[in-house]
Amino acid sequence: MSATPWTHGRIISGLGGPRLLFGRMYEDSGIELAVLPKTGARVLCIASAGDTAAALHQAGHDVTAVDLNPVQLAYARQRLAGGVSTEGSAETLMRLGRRAAGSALPAWRPPALRTFLALDDPAEQARRWHSELDGPGLRRLMRIALRPSGALAVALRPSFAAVVPARFDEVLRRRIERTVTSHPNARNPWMWRLLAGADPPDTPPPHAPDLPLVQGDVVDVLERTPRAGYDAVTLSNVLDGPGPAFGRRLRAAVRHAVRPGGTVILRSFRGPGPAGAGWAAQDRSALWGVVRVLRLGTDPDKNNDRKIDPCDT
Repeated sequence: MSATPWTHGRIISGLGGPRLLFGRMYEDSGIELAVLPKTGARVLCIASAGDTAAALHQAGHDVTAVDLNPVQLAYARQRLAGGVSTEGSAETLMRLGRRAAGSALPAWRPPALRTFLALDDPAEQARRWHSELDGPGLRRLMRIALRPSGALAVALRPSFAAVVPARFDEVLRRRIERTVTSHPNARNPWMWRLLAGADPPDTPPPHAPDLPLVQGDVVDVLERTPRAGYDAVTLSNVLDGPGPAFGRRLRAAVRHAVRPGGTVILRSFRGPGPAGAGWAAQDRSALWGVVRVLRLGTDPDKNNDRKIDPCDT
């Protein structure tokens, strides 16, 4: 078993066994659909709440979803079979943040937020974000909650708290601003989930009752896969928490399991390095600091992978 804090099945501090971490997913599957073939790719993804796996399955791909957390995997199975969505640890933290903002700031109360989320014009969204939502009151609340000594850092397990960017209040505000000034809110379920804790009206639930779900560490699963068994893997948060040794092992496992020329999609909550945010600006969820899309090179012994830029597609 790989040494990873995800083994505990908990992102919030405290004792006890695995918990449901994610009741919904916050990865914009439009990224995957933009860079994969139109149909028929063999894809391994993280199960989480099942949204990404279902979107890829419904697009005609041969999808296998893996999750280390048995509680999360069981939830994904029942949700993909038509079960209702349930609040996980991530949603609990977001709900508490929204409640604090709504109790102090009129623009962040549910009716006003839903009016903002119903907008379909990024220019108007930008105007309202700057004039109504992103004010001094929000900034004070976010400093209290999201700085390294704030409520979020206290709530998270240490391995995950270490991943949160140092000035996360400012970082998250910039990520939300980037998204609402670029993408129509009314057609952005990920922004609805972040700001309202709900999907837009008439959003169909994820549905893929026959999709294969595998319990296990993604590295172990990739290592046991026949060589070049997948055309693509999409992995979110996998490197957020584990150390460098896990990262090296994951890279080797990916190069074993994904065919030469195949696609690797990686998302991280961390702040971007010198290479920049990559596809994160295109991901409509607003949470990700980095989204990398790589095309694996043909020589497994050389680092000749190619980064796919958003403008390449």
